[in-house]
Amino acid sequence: MSKYQEIYEALGISSQVLTYGEEILSSLTERFTRIDQVAEYNQLKVLQAMQQAKVSEACLMGTTGYGYNDRGRDTLEQVYANVFHTEDALVRPQITCGTHALALALLSNLRPGDELLSPVGKPYDTLEEVIGIRPSKGSLAEYGITYRQVDLLPDGSFDYEGIRASIQEKTKLITIQRSKGYQTRPTLSVKKIGELIAFMKKIKPDVICMVDNCYGEFVETIEPGDVGADMVVGSLIKNPGGGLAPTGGYIAGRRDCVENAAARLTSPGLAKEVGASLGMMGAFYQGLFLAPTVTAGALKGAIFAASLYEKLGFSVLPQGAEERHDIIQAITFGSPEGVIAFCQGIQAAAPVDSFVTPEPWDMPGYDSQVIMAAGAFVSGSSIELSADGPIKPPYAVYFQGGLTWQHAKFGILKSLQQLIKAGVVALP
Repeated sequence: MSKYQEIYEALGISSQVLTYGEEILSSLTERFTRIDQVAEYNQLKVLQAMQQAKVSEACLMGTTGYGYNDRGRDTLEQVYANVFHTEDALVRPQITCGTHALALALLSNLRPGDELLSPVGKPYDTLEEVIGIRPSKGSLAEYGITYRQVDLLPDGSFDYEGIRASIQEKTKLITIQRSKGYQTRPTLSVKKIGELIAFMKKIKPDVICMVDNCYGEFVETIEPGDVGADMVVGSLIKNPGGGLAPTGGYIAGRRDCVENAAARLTSPGLAKEVGASLGMMGAFYQGLFLAPTVTAGALKGAIFAASLYEKLGFSVLPQGAEERHDIIQAITFGSPEGVIAFCQGIQAAAPVDSFVTPEPWDMPGYDSQVIMAAGAFVSGSSIELSADGPIKPPYAVYFQGGLTWQHAKFGILKSLQQLIKAGVVALP
């Protein structure tokens, strides 16, 4: 037995599971090479953005109190605008998560009497309370903002005629969720998002088009800002934080939209001028610098998971050979036992809290119990090896992350080992 096999065995991976995984990997060499090429392009793009903004050592220092004249904060926002090719950006530790960033963008750019439209169907679960689909304090509905959605067609394409009919005089903002969320629909490519934006702008040129970019940053060589998005929104504890950002979110886009968001985040009259960076600048800059290669590792893990579980007969989305537009991999097990065993395997592969056994619970913002596996250095970080899923039909799990490809690979093998132990899977 080689040292390679010995270390896997010591970590609980049987020779049968390891061999099965290696067989899957042998067919992915060319695919992984293409991912590395995209990562190289995006690495250079981030480097160029930092050099254009003249990032200096002084930018890595933090501020306290009001945060007036925070050079690092202001320069970082210029870097994000450069990366996403937008007029401005708001990048702050005070934005607590992706849902907060999206809520901030919506609440700051909509007014009573306006209507929000989703042309890609139901939004992610936590946005239902933001919108008021499920009643909640402070929702858009409480402010007299209405909501309308147009579902995707059965083949996952846009219902252009339905969208055309839904854009009305009071339609102020259109939200486009790039990733699938807890749904089994395709993730949207940046090209398709651009086509959708062009269609809607032709109908109503002044409508604001916002893209929820969570999990999609640096997967392709272009971003929604390159194809006409007025706002691009995301979380720093996903792709762009590179696993180093301890908190935070971003809104990049049109200057007036970003200014509205800044005034809502802090205060009218203060806007972007205040907000201490609290010693986080070094992690924010370095995390963004590492983000393209970290995202590439997570993407390889997603493709490995898709290819492995597809061969075992499970429904996966995207399929193993499909082009990728985010780092999330959905695997439908058809039973709660499958979802739970998979997540327990991912947790057991973690560097932090590997001894903890995740269980479904009533998580705030969701309409069913959810199980989450994330033994992460940053709590809740989903660019780190993680998996989650609602305990409801069709009983699908959503896997993402891995700060390195090697860790993502181990996590997938560990999930398979746990599924075998639970009697959900039998290797051929």
